[in-house]
Amino acid sequence: MPEVRKVAILDDYQHVARQSAPWERVTDGLGAEITTFHHHLGGPDDVVAALEPFDALVVMRERTAFPAEVLEMLPNLRLLVTTGPANAAIDVAAAHRAGITVCGTGGVLDNAATVEMTWALILAVVRHVPEEDRRLREGGWQQTVGADLKGRRLGVVGLGGIGKPVAAVGQAFGMDVAAWSRHLDPDDARAVGVTPVSREELFATSDVVTIHMKLSRGSRGLVGREDLARMTAHAVLVNTSRGPIVDEDALLEALRAGSIGGAGLDVYGTEPLPADSPWRSAPRTVLTPHLGYVTSETFAEMYADAVEDIEAFAAGSPVRELAS
Repeated sequence: MPEVRKVAILDDYQHVARQSAPWERVTDGLGAEITTFHHHLGGPDDVVAALEPFDALVVMRERTAFPAEVLEMLPNLRLLVTTGPANAAIDVAAAHRAGITVCGTGGVLDNAATVEMTWALILAVVRHVPEEDRRLREGGWQQTVGADLKGRRLGVVGLGGIGKPVAAVGQAFGMDVAAWSRHLDPDDARAVGVTPVSREELFATSDVVTIHMKLSRGSRGLVGREDLARMTAHAVLVNTSRGPIVDEDALLEALRAGSIGGAGLDVYGTEPLPADSPWRSAPRTVLTPHLGYVTSETFAEMYADAVEDIEAFAAGSPVRELAS
């Protein structure tokens, strides 16, 4: 049977991983030692230097990248567990070539946390919540004027597992909901009360545009300068999917020029966001540090499954293996 002796838990920024699951099944049951990293390790050289001794890693979604060149320099690694059912930051094929088993977890399949985060950002941007909170704490009083959502149009880019419940909340607010994606089934949209529209119409007529696409070669840079130029001066863009789906340079330009009303962003092209990132001073924005899936319930399920993955691997019967 494969032994698991040294386990590392990565990117536990909030110091909650060890309290979120029964890790004693790994320490006491398997006799393994667990080391938890509470900071982002950095680039490839830093990752290799920190993780070379470990034979099992538990990584939080896409916070740390494991391309082929990193995996090849971790000769002791035999098990790589990612929270969630997939992880675009892991070269799974390279892991398999190196004899590394890659397993996933549950915890994000119903998408509730990201749906709720999307609406937190929409409401925060439209009603200027962070700005007014800051002003009140500094001794001031109301200064901005928000907007009603009822009667306005919500444009959903990607009507899938997250886009549909986001659309349903918009309908509950009394919004007119429209959707577009390259592979949108118009009948599927109409069946849930959503109007299928062209790309041009969605960006030109929506008061709120929200992005719900998976990052892929085809979706990288999907929302570009032309799309943003079609948006009205009061419209806002919200992205809780992946930063590179939106042309970040074009979005910054639009915000600085005042050609769109604002943006709510939970994701960025580089994460964690560098200290000198221009996003930190971008106007008319509400920014959050990739909180979409960060809830205690989600973490409990993810880390409990990670414990189970380690136990199953040690027993010679891996579960939830990711295919190349």
